[in-house]
Amino acid sequence: MAIKISKKIKGYSVGKPDDGAIPTVGPDPRDAIEVPSKAEVIQMHEKVERPDTLIGATYKIKSPLFEHALYVTINDIVLNADTEHELRRPFEIFINSKNMDHFQWIVALTRIMSAVFRKGGDITFLVDELKAVFDPRGGYFKAGGVYMPSIVAELGAIVEQHLKMIGLLHDPELDPEQRRLIAEKRAAYEARAAGRDAKKKPDAAAAKAEARLTPQDLSTDLAGAGVESARKHGETEPAVSAFPPGATMCNKCNTQAVILMDGCATCLNCGYSKCG
Repeated sequence: MAIKISKKIKGYSVGKPDDGAIPTVGPDPRDAIEVPSKAEVIQMHEKVERPDTLIGATYKIKSPLFEHALYVTINDIVLNADTEHELRRPFEIFINSKNMDHFQWIVALTRIMSAVFRKGGDITFLVDELKAVFDPRGGYFKAGGVYMPSIVAELGAIVEQHLKMIGLLHDPELDPEQRRLIAEKRAAYEARAAGRDAKKKPDAAAAKAEARLTPQDLSTDLAGAGVESARKHGETEPAVSAFPPGATMCNKCNTQAVILMDGCATCLNCGYSKCG
């Protein structure tokens, strides 16, 4: 309640209520709200102890650079099992082979990679570092027409495949426009190649027709000649690809899937194009 002061104030003092004049009311215990304790989410770090049993996968590397195949085993640890925060993270890696010529660097590499796995944090950088290693003797093509510059690069591709399987990496999604463009380019390229094959004749007229090939047709024939040359010199020829014959290697995804249509080089695997 407001009180109007009409006289001049000469002094003041603080009034205190009498004992027991102001009753105090405590909270009703029935109104108490139970707050659940915060769940402790365990992240990967170097002090996480190895359990007796780990889950994992084994991948086979068959390279012309090695006489015997390499078997790569990556074991994972499951953190926060049976909770909404369950995580599967790589814990260790092993490489086994009958070929003992490179035993030292294989052991060193797997121990370092296992130590990086146990450190936790972002370990996806290992993929880029491994895939950037090239062999001065030359690389090779694996199944599907994918070029591998070295055996270490293929090891990086396997680590990438494993990280995608457990959800640490994801493939970039192509938008509908890119999918439509790739489908149109592939259909047009295959239709033109089929029409050209139907017109070929095994006589002297074929030689005259070959002289009138366009630069695009010539690039396709040169690609086939490169495979034949590789056979004559005993080199490793590209594996059978799911993409049209004559496709060249893409600088972005290292796959023989680049075709030339209407003067524009387009990759049928990842959609990369120099024309934008």
